[in-house]
Amino acid sequence: MAEVLVYVDHVDGTVRKPTLELLTLARRLGDPVAVHLGPGAETAAPVLAEYGAVKILAADAPEFADYLVVPKVDGLQAAAGAVSPAAVLVPSSAEGKEIAARLAVRLGSGIITDAVDLTAGEEGPVATQSVFAASYTTRSRVSRGVPVITVKPNATAPEAAPVDVAVEQLEVSFGEQATGTRIVSRTPRESTGRPDLTEAAIVVSGGRGVNGAENFPLIEALADSLGAAVGASRAAVDAGWYPHSSQVGQTGKTVSPQLYIAAGISGAIQHRAGMQTSKTIVAINKDAEAPIFELVDYGVVGDLFEVVPALTEEVKARKG
Repeated sequence: MAEVLVYVDHVDGTVRKPTLELLTLARRLGDPVAVHLGPGAETAAPVLAEYGAVKILAADAPEFADYLVVPKVDGLQAAAGAVSPAAVLVPSSAEGKEIAARLAVRLGSGIITDAVDLTAGEEGPVATQSVFAASYTTRSRVSRGVPVITVKPNATAPEAAPVDVAVEQLEVSFGEQATGTRIVSRTPRESTGRPDLTEAAIVVSGGRGVNGAENFPLIEALADSLGAAVGASRAAVDAGWYPHSSQVGQTGKTVSPQLYIAAGISGAIQHRAGMQTSKTIVAINKDAEAPIFELVDYGVVGDLFEVVPALTEEVKARKG
């Protein structure tokens, strides 16, 4: 079978969930070949093998940690030259999309971003995208070069398919641009104990209707009862009620969880663009005419200050 390159998103060998989703999708197209850049390949190998990677191409060099983006593009380009893949799959993070775009230019190939599904086609992989606030579903394929495709987190459920795998060393030559932007400092992100917003299976978001930073603990309590991440609308973030890092929307983060709960969010197009591909959407809003109700699977017309605490207690009771 043809080989499909999968860029491994990891932290010192701890593989992040979107990579396991990519390996699952890659098996539809061919034999997944994982590309692990940076330290920890031996740590990552058992997990990558469990999800079907038939080969791991690994390279470790200071450039991957000390400089932004370009060294990783150099690494993926080297892997593409070594394997001649049928496609290259990359997670749809901000960094992932920049890596993919730069790689596509170097390979003279087309690129598809933010895919939510992949299938094999006679002329190459076919990517499904949800566009224009979920008004349309498009199916596209790259017509020139090696398809480079970024896939949204939570596009598919990771499925194990254990294989035996060996780690092979990948020779990477870094170009002049690789050292163009140096990382001069790092600050550890303060841990909340909640899942990462873009990877979470459940997201609970609050908007203008929360009516102040002092009321966001209501949203956090519901999220914690569900093991969910906490999001916020642009209005809530602009008002200073919640950090920008938690903003869901066109100018924030794009999420695609199994369950999305919007509390006190009107549903402006800016917000919808960031969560429209969620599998199940629930809205809580006292305005029955709020645009968010046009998009949801379930809507609750009511005061979030009554509905959210009651829902939190019900969830806790059923779990207990």
